[in-house]
This record gives sequence, C-alpha cells and structure tokens, in this order.
Amino acid sequence: MSFPIRFVFAFASLALVFSAGCSKKSASATAAASNAPQKQPVEVVAVERRDLVESLSLVGSLAPNETAQLRAEISGQVLSVLFEEGQQVKKGQVLLKVDDSELRAQLAQAESRLKLAELNYKRSQDLTEARSLSQAEADRTNSDYSSAQAESQLLRVRLAKMEIKAPFDGTVGARTISPGDYITAATVITTLDDLSRLKIDFQVPERFTSKIASGTKFSIRAQTPTGDAKAEGEVYFISSVIDRSTRSSQVKGYVTGNPKGFQPGMFAGIELVLAVHKGVLTVPEGAILTTPTGTQVITVLGKDGEKVAGFVKVTLGLRERGLVEITPEKPEDLPEKQEVVASGVGALILFPGVKLEPRPLRVEFRVGE
Repeated sequence: MSFPIRFVFAFASLALVFSAGCSKKSASATAAASNAPQKQPVEVVAVERRDLVESLSLVGSLAPNETAQLRAEISGQVLSVLFEEGQQVKKGQVLLKVDDSELRAQLAQAESRLKLAELNYKRSQDLTEARSLSQAEADRTNSDYSSAQAESQLLRVRLAKMEIKAPFDGTVGARTISPGDYITAATVITTLDDLSRLKIDFQVPERFTSKIASGTKFSIRAQTPTGDAKAEGEVYFISSVIDRSTRSSQVKGYVTGNPKGFQPGMFAGIELVLAVHKGVLTVPEGAILTTPTGTQVITVLGKDGEKVAGFVKVTLGLRERGLVEITPEKPEDLPEKQEVVASGVGALILFPGVKLEPRPLRVEFRVGE
C-alpha cells in the first residue's frame, strides 16, 4: 500500500517536533539536578576541656649528691690503707694513715714543756700572792704556760690530720696509692661519692629561664644497661648568670628516689614542665583555619533540620602533641562539646551556611584520647 509523499513528510515533521520536546525536558531536569545544593562531607570532633602542659625537651648529665677527692693535708709516707675500692663507708671512718712517728715525738716534747710551764705558773701564782715575785716575772711565766698549751694543741691537730677520714657517707672509688708511697697535698688518694640520691645538671635557653623556679618539676629518661629507665625530679638551683657563649643558664635538680640503672655521668633526656593550663578548650591542630581576617574554627550548626557550617573566631594558646588551646571571642559561640570540622579545613570549599554531612574523625587522626 502506498501513501502520498505529502503524508510521509508530515509524519516525519511530527516525529522531529516530539523528539525535540523530549530533549528539552531532559536537559531542564539535568540542569535542575546540577543546581541543587550538595552536602559537603566533613570529619568532625567535639571541643573538649583538657589540661595542657607546656614543656621543654633538654639533655642533662647525672651526678652524685656529693662527691669529693680525698687528699692529705700533711705530706708523709703512707703507713696503711684501711679501705677497699668500691666499699661503702661511714662519715668519720678512717680510710688511710700516714706515718706520724715524728709528730708523736714532737708532741711528747711539747707535753713535757707544758707540764714544766704549768708548775712554774702555779708557783708564780703563790709567790705573787705572797708578794715575793714581781709582776713582770709573773706575766712572763703566764705567757710561757699559754705558749706551751698552744704548741701542744697545734701538734695534736697536726697528728689528727695524719689520719684521712671520710667526710660523709658514701662509696669509695679507685685508689691511686699503696702503703709505702709518699704523698703530698697534691696527691689524690681516692674519690668518695654519695649516691643516696642523684642530681642532674642541664642548660636552659635564656628565653625560658623566667618560666623556671625552684620546685619546677621535670621527668628524666635514660637508656640504661637494663633498658629504658624513667624518673621524676625537681629543680633546686637556677644560675643568676646567662652564659655568653651558649646564651643559656645552668640549672640543677634532684632526682626523686633512687631509680634503678641510673649512674652518675650518664646523659639523660629531660622533659621540663614550664606551665600547666588547666581545663582549657582544645581542638586538634587540623581544625584551625587561618585566614587574612584571623584564626577561626568551623562549627557544625543545626538549621531547618540540616547541618550547616558556622565560623567562629578564636585566639590560639598552648600547643601540645597535636592539640591546641583556643579561646573564642564570644564564649557562647563555642561551648564545650560543640562539634567542629576537624581536618582538611584549608582544602575544603566551605562558607557560612553551607550544608554539611558530618562524619566522625578517623581513628588514625584522633589525638588526646
């Protein structure tokens, strides 16, 4: 069956018009869908109050509570050594004797002269009372007696110094002499260390010295033969002078207790507590947005059943291990437990009122938990 040509052209025209109409409707629907507002996925965390600690990492050297090099005040030959190397000794314990035979002989002579001077002094007293002796003779006798007393006392002091005694309780070190050696005041006999507690000596940069005082706490960590050892300590001395070459000040502290494995002379890492900020608002460092108008955090607010972005200006404070202290310009704008965008704030396209799709911050990025 054949149709006239005009009917064929009319049918084709209608098909084209219908097709064009459908295409316009589809394009309008696509444009409407693309113009619809999209929710921005963000990772959020709640603002929390924490105690933040401002600390300074340094290196120090451990030392004994007391240490002394033992020497003889009077030269002479070593008669006997009365200690063993590494021995624990008590204060006043005799450690070494020097030959004192000559001094003992001199003391015997002085004692004899003292007895004679004492007898003459007593006679002069009796004669003076009987007015049988002039005052000048009595004064001379009195002077001789006083001189004999002083000479005897001097020799006793020198004789006592022929014994070297421990000045305090401690551990004796290696000895450098043996019986028969001749020693002088320059000869180091041994060392004595009081290990009842340890000290630590370190340098603090000048810009931090104003934050340190007697009683400031610190922690110590050192690698010992038994492994990693830790201890606590407290500052007891701060030098009033800044070293020109290092621009730092000498600080000393006592180590609390007697930690196992710590030995004088060891290097140790020190974590010095400069300040403690208690109960301050904190957020992860990744939540801070720095703009030309200031520092801000992006909060998650509720509006018409949707989650939208809000911007709150804050002042930054102390930082510690991925957390930062913040102080909002208006405290009511950033209460505790308020959710804030916690990561990627500099890379996300965010503005006030944009719709958000909050998600918990990933575990690997969480700090302070």
